[in-house]
Amino acid sequence: MALKAAELLTQEGIEAEVIDLRTLRPLDHATIVESVRKTNRLVTTEEGWGPMGVGAEIIARVVELGFDYLDAPPMRVCQEDVPLPYAANLEALALPSVEKIVQAARAVCYVS
Repeated sequence: MALKAAELLTQEGIEAEVIDLRTLRPLDHATIVESVRKTNRLVTTEEGWGPMGVGAEIIARVVELGFDYLDAPPMRVCQEDVPLPYAANLEALALPSVEKIVQAARAVCYVS
């Protein structure tokens, strides 16, 4: 989803750098902070819930180690804060999507 969103954003003139974290422990915070240093933006995407999730930890690390590089508030794209529905159509609404990622990226790029 993130790669597809990056392709769509490129058509709008927004170049997104996508990092695929292969492990969460240890978390490669140096790579993440280096990306924020280059882009000055951060959007995290995960299929889990946002509160106490991986995206929250990544944002906490960036704020701790690279706050001065941020030109916009970090954004999280994650599962809606509801029990995950069983019905496929409702599940699709609750989980992250390419459209949600694109919207979050636009939001951090056009902060004034």
